[in-house]
Amino acid sequence: MSSLTSTPATTPIAATQTHTLKNGLTIIGEPMPDKQAAAWAFLIPAGSATEPQGREGLTNVLEGTTLRGAGDRDSRQLSEALDDLGVERGGGTDVEYTTYGGATFGDYALDALEIYADILLRPRLLNADFPDEEWQAQKALALQSLQSLEDVPARKMFEQLRATYFPGAHGRSPLGTQSGLEALTLEDLQNDFGARFRPEGAVLALAGNIDFAVVVEKIEKLFGEWSGAAIQPGAPTPVASPVYQHIFQETNQQHIGVAWRGVTSTDPHNYDYRIAMNILSGSMGARLFTEVREKRGLVYSVSASPNTYRGCGFNLAYAGTTPERSQETLDVLLFELTRMQEGVSEDEVERAKIGTLSRLVMQEESCRARASGIARDQFMLGRVRSLDEISEGVSAVSAHSIREFYEANPSRDYTVVTLGPNDLKMPDAAISPAGDFTETS
Repeated sequence: MSSLTSTPATTPIAATQTHTLKNGLTIIGEPMPDKQAAAWAFLIPAGSATEPQGREGLTNVLEGTTLRGAGDRDSRQLSEALDDLGVERGGGTDVEYTTYGGATFGDYALDALEIYADILLRPRLLNADFPDEEWQAQKALALQSLQSLEDVPARKMFEQLRATYFPGAHGRSPLGTQSGLEALTLEDLQNDFGARFRPEGAVLALAGNIDFAVVVEKIEKLFGEWSGAAIQPGAPTPVASPVYQHIFQETNQQHIGVAWRGVTSTDPHNYDYRIAMNILSGSMGARLFTEVREKRGLVYSVSASPNTYRGCGFNLAYAGTTPERSQETLDVLLFELTRMQEGVSEDEVERAKIGTLSRLVMQEESCRARASGIARDQFMLGRVRSLDEISEGVSAVSAHSIREFYEANPSRDYTVVTLGPNDLKMPDAAISPAGDFTETS
């Protein structure tokens, strides 16, 4: 077996090294000579936002079907080949991209990448004799995942919240729709693979015990003939004015979801924004847990998180409660979201910074987490932030800088989706200064 393992270096190794092939595939490596493992993440800019109209869910089925045989291996042989190399794999589909990830001992990683070249360039689904039952089974799994939303009402609510907040292509769920999945044919998968799984704009990120020069030489041989540009989605555009929508479901719980404006990954206030969201919902001592759950006992679960698409930042909040306490929960939740702009204490900032930096250290310990972070940075920012850069950005945040952030980015214009027996009333304080909420059913 060929080896990806580094030999001892006599000079310092760069934190990250980058090489872009002529076809547009960007290779980024972060050597960690003290690790035994090597991890990688392929990020292909093909997600649910660029799926053909009427074939929603295609990417999900396509990603799974590419793993049902590649090169000269059928589905079982492909799985066994990866198992023989000890590859822990992951990945999946999202709104803007599809990922294929893996990790194993550095000695085996180049051999594993050869197999991934078959998966991304020569999946057996392109063969005329590809077994019909293979892709049909993958479609059946996708339909089951979609139907399982009925058993997970909180997730069903979030799917509707994203679709409501982003009424365009970015509101499409990677799970797809029943009509879109049922309409799929093998020809759809074959044509779409050729049209959207392209190298230009794709990223291969690696972290761990690697020799970057060896990696580049190998990837040049494996992927150099791959060609083509990915289909570009339109800009993610949130709903023009806030919406309240209720999904009636006879349950013993009420699920409340809120979406509102955030900032992009490139915004100069990005670190203030991230720490502010950590103060709001980063731990059991954060404001939402303390004010909504501990002090008032309104919910069994409450949280908020920052999210980003390319060129668009947004927040999602959740509260799970009983129907009897659902109106009070919504009122208090929106009050706490809005209250953040009145200011935070230095103690809150320091706790949030420590929590953020602790998670950063944990990421540094995991080759797989770091490879995924590198790939996402390159996709979102067009470059990779070093761990030192992130640490410095977090350390610079203060209560004053967070107040300045909220002065420029006030919390308001909340789009709300609720699921359960009660149709709730939006509190007056949450209504946009530009106009009233639009209510839909």
